[in-house]
Amino acid sequence: MSILPAVDFCGLKVTRLVIGANPFGGFSHQNALRDREMLEYYTPDRIIETWKRAGAAGINTMVTNNESAHVVRAVREYLSAGGSLQWIAQVNGRTEDGGSAMLRAIDDVVAMGCKALYFHGMLVDNACSRGDAALLQRLCEHARSFGLPAGAAGHDPRTHRWIDGLDIVDFHAVCFFNCGSLHEDKGERFRLHDMAEAVETIRGLRKPCIAYKIMGAGRIDPRMAFQHAFSSIKPSDVVNVGMHRGDRDDMVEENAALAAETLAEHGHASVP
Repeated sequence: MSILPAVDFCGLKVTRLVIGANPFGGFSHQNALRDREMLEYYTPDRIIETWKRAGAAGINTMVTNNESAHVVRAVREYLSAGGSLQWIAQVNGRTEDGGSAMLRAIDDVVAMGCKALYFHGMLVDNACSRGDAALLQRLCEHARSFGLPAGAAGHDPRTHRWIDGLDIVDFHAVCFFNCGSLHEDKGERFRLHDMAEAVETIRGLRKPCIAYKIMGAGRIDPRMAFQHAFSSIKPSDVVNVGMHRGDRDDMVEENAALAAETLAEHGHASVP
């Protein structure tokens, strides 16, 4: 098992590498053929097997959304069976009803057993564009009423700077690429110069961060991506990486080993 350092992340002990779920839901951020390939591979049983292998490899936290039905089924089965990974839920409710759907979605993931949650980047980017701080405040207060840390994702660094100025959330989930263009029907945009602004933003945020898409959805070599991410983000931050075992069966173990090796090279140890 890899020795992955862990940090105090809003009161949770979280390994610096957490396992994401975009491949589970068929969100390749590459093309439709790749999406279908991931969906066909990742049955609920194979998703659960992947989480078990992540735990055995030293990872202690998983992130999934609340919308992919077969992934939600896997979460329920895994947690009800006493799975070792703690769950941070990415929450969305795709209706414009003043936030009521989001409140119900929060209730659902809390009932399922999440240990923290954050709000989907598209929703938060849109709230930022409207200057709707009241919605974000309402959602965070509802999540905290259950004693859970509440965070916000965002594809645009400007979104996170806006949130930071409000001092509403407990943590941020920051995308290394400003690819919210997909939600604006402009296609997939992965531009290397986005990474510099994302890193600068992360380092300036007062709250801990989950950095995601550090490999550009499979476009960047994993070793290079880990080296860049861990040398750039704050020591209190973690990275979220989706892993498609259809490409390589031992990808989970390989990523855990690469992350542990990279962190050791940079002298990173667990925060008590």
